[in-house]
Parts: sequence; C-alpha cells; structure tokens
Amino acid sequence: MAQAEWEVGMREAAHAFGYTFVDARFLDAALTHKSYINELRERTGSHNERLEFLGDAVLSLVISEHLAAAFPGSPEGVLSKLKAALVSEPSLAGAARRLHLGQRLRLGRGEELTGGRDKPSLLANALEAVIAAIYLDGGLAAAQTFTRRALAEELRAVENRPVSQDYKTQCQEWCQRQFESLPQYVTVRESGPDHQKQFEVHVLIGGDVLGIGTVSSKKGAEQRAAREALLKAGESDRLGEVRAPRRPVPRGA
Repeated sequence: MAQAEWEVGMREAAHAFGYTFVDARFLDAALTHKSYINELRERTGSHNERLEFLGDAVLSLVISEHLAAAFPGSPEGVLSKLKAALVSEPSLAGAARRLHLGQRLRLGRGEELTGGRDKPSLLANALEAVIAAIYLDGGLAAAQTFTRRALAEELRAVENRPVSQDYKTQCQEWCQRQFESLPQYVTVRESGPDHQKQFEVHVLIGGDVLGIGTVSSKKGAEQRAAREALLKAGESDRLGEVRAPRRPVPRGA
C-alpha cells in the first residue's frame, strides 16, 4: 500500500472513530500489526503490540467505572462478571467489526492469507490498541468517550438485562469484611424421590446457623440460605446484634 493511500485510510479511520488525532503516529501504530513490520526488509517502525497492553488497562478502568455507576447496588462479584463479559474477546471483536477495523489494518502477507482481518483475537487486540492510541493522544476523557461509543451496543445489552443476584458471593464478601472468615454450607437433609428431591442447606458463620434454604437443587438451596443470612445480618446490623464468630479459646486460658 502506497504511503499516500495509507494516510487517506488513516484519516477515514479517525473519522469513523469520531476522534481527530493531534499526533497521527499513535493511530499509525495502532493500525499496524506486528506481522506487517516483520515482513519489511528493514523491520523498522512501530506496531500495535505495546499499545494493546496499555489499551487493556485503559479499557478495564473505563468499563469498571461505567459499571460501578450503572449498578450502584451490585456487589463486587456481580460487577466482575459483567466486566468480564464486556471486555471479553467476542465482545471486543464484535465492536471492532462494527468499526470495520479489520479492513483498516496493515497486516503481513501471511496474516492476510490466513484470514487475519476477521480473527476475533486480532480484532480485539486492535481495538485495545486504538483505545490506547486515543488515550495517549487525547487523555482519559477522550478514550472514555470512544470506548463507550464503540461498545455502546454491548453496554446497552448489559444495562437492559436483569442482574442475577449471587447471594453466595454477597454473603462471602460480607463475612470477609465483618469477620475475616468464610461462610460454611452444610447439606443437612435430602428428601423425596429422585425426580422431586429437596435439599436443605444450612449456612454457618462462626459455627452459628444464620440461614436455611430448602429447594430442589443443592446450589439453589445454598443461594436461599445465603439470602436468608444476608437478610438476618441486615436486620442485626441495624439492631447491633451481629456477633463475631466464636473463636477458639487459646490453650491454658
């Protein structure tokens, strides 16, 4: 590709990204795959591998901040699962395809022949590189605007679906904060025929039963028990009745 043609392509890419670069070298590097540099006779120039590393960190910050604001009542465990889905390879590759990012890259001949322009991993990495390029050129606010626009479809899907309640994770986090210990789940009873079996699970915190759950699956019973424990803990917190777990009495005490 001639340099003049490449420069036109970069301007079109910047327009599609909704951002005007002060230093076009950042965009040049972001759109250049390592395979392209490796096939040059001199093997000189910048490619997007280091930018991918930085872009991953910027993406993580932007998405974490967005989710914390969008779901103020959700625990860390739920937010982590939402974030993992949003920054996953399929999510990023989908956003990259909407920006026609694959067609805008400089690839080596070998990568081109093996379908590199539509490889999910290559597209996801290239999108992270673009995020980093915008961050380096225009700062965090510019990178945040671009990231939210690029992933708008994925963000809307997350915000419009109900967030499942993971009571076990919430209970675990509460126990760690309050007592620096983990809850223990004990199946105390299984009843009924195989096709209608009921499980009764107790959750113990410091040796005390704080919640009981009885449903047709062990995992469901654990969730019910954790939910009951959290409800009791919430009431007890307001009344000052939460006791720390019983700790072993040192020998000789």
